[in-house]
Amino acid sequence: MDAYNTMLARRSIRKFQDKPVCTEDIDKMLRGAMSAPSACNKQPWEFYVVTNAELLGKLQTSSLFSRYKSPCIIVVAGNKKHCITQKENDFFYQDCSAAVENLLLVATQLGLGTCWCGLSPMKAPADKVSQILGLEKHIVPVALVHVGHPAESKEPRTQYNEKKVHFFN
Repeated sequence: MDAYNTMLARRSIRKFQDKPVCTEDIDKMLRGAMSAPSACNKQPWEFYVVTNAELLGKLQTSSLFSRYKSPCIIVVAGNKKHCITQKENDFFYQDCSAAVENLLLVATQLGLGTCWCGLSPMKAPADKVSQILGLEKHIVPVALVHVGHPAESKEPRTQYNEKKVHFFN
């Protein structure tokens, strides 16, 4: 599948098979994620791969928007010690988001389903994830990504809307 068709095929999957994600696929997703661009190439991301059933259960209830049962969750976080300003308004949000999108696209190519659940800047869910994983204060959870073998399928699509495109010639 080429890049364009992978983008169209990438859909949020909220139902997963009770089947583990293999280590090789997790490695490929993380390698893809870390090939994302980052401001000044600071690469401020940290990835927490969770397959432990008890932790999965806790993470699934960390937010109203993350209550899906998947065999793997990857939490993508920004490390303030590795970003430009080391403040909350740093570019690490964009950097981590680019990494998440790459992870989603690699997962799609591998035939896996994903659902990106945002955390920060919502304080309560981000704090809950930090508490569950025992993260240090300089680590800011940005996204929780459910990963697994899909138990549902969705047609590829584009959401192109020409009314949202503005040209300056």
